[in-house]
Amino acid sequence: MKEETNYININKQTWNNKTDVHIDSEFYDMKGFLDGKSTLNSIELELLEDISGKNILHLQCHFGQDTMTFSRMGAKATGIDLSDKAIERAREFATKLNLDTTFVCCDIYDTPKYIDEKFDIVFTSYGTIGWFPDLDKWAKVVSHFLKPDGKFIMADFHPVVWMYDNDFKEVFYNYFNVEPIIEEETGTYAEKDAELSAKTIGWNHPISEILNSLINNGLEINCFNEYDYSPYNCFNETEEFEPNKFRIKQFGNKIPMVYSIKGTKK
Repeated sequence: MKEETNYININKQTWNNKTDVHIDSEFYDMKGFLDGKSTLNSIELELLEDISGKNILHLQCHFGQDTMTFSRMGAKATGIDLSDKAIERAREFATKLNLDTTFVCCDIYDTPKYIDEKFDIVFTSYGTIGWFPDLDKWAKVVSHFLKPDGKFIMADFHPVVWMYDNDFKEVFYNYFNVEPIIEEETGTYAEKDAELSAKTIGWNHPISEILNSLINNGLEINCFNEYDYSPYNCFNETEEFEPNKFRIKQFGNKIPMVYSIKGTKK
């Protein structure tokens, strides 16, 4: 299928188109961030612990808010993203904030061609691995960049969430990675009424595929957690049951919405 083989260019264009809309959105609260607000959640902070002085590689950083938050926390941070528009804006914000944060634009699979160093921590979070057809190639990149005993930290939306249609009325997609999911979407999770229309190509990955890809590429899994809420109000049909904790109304706490992983490079 031609669209599938061209998924990188299709998705890159979509994320380029979303970048400025996201920067201007209430969801990303750029003013708050520029004024010093941290963009990290307790889910990932508990796994990261003290990162002062650590060298961190942030995969799929969008326009770099979390990456720059790492810099503010005393880490030496490098952010990678497919979208040249997002990386351009990330560099602008880092300069404005006088932060020594590095940003590189490339496809994640190609990152070893662009960076020649090892890291204490490799980090990725929220809405990331669904853009990859092959998790073994992704995990090879994670493993490649970690120093011996380096830590991999990940938080993402649970694959159970991606089984449902947009309004959570029926199980619409396969839990397992059986085929590319090609969608035409309007708006964006950060600004649902935005005048955006875009094609996306993604893949669902079950938990077993995620964990085994990491294990098979030399990581020891130290911790795997599941959460019955999302720290972001980015889905339809949600309710906020505690500050900054969102669930699907009709499901309550019956389904997992987020998971996190901590692994160590052997």
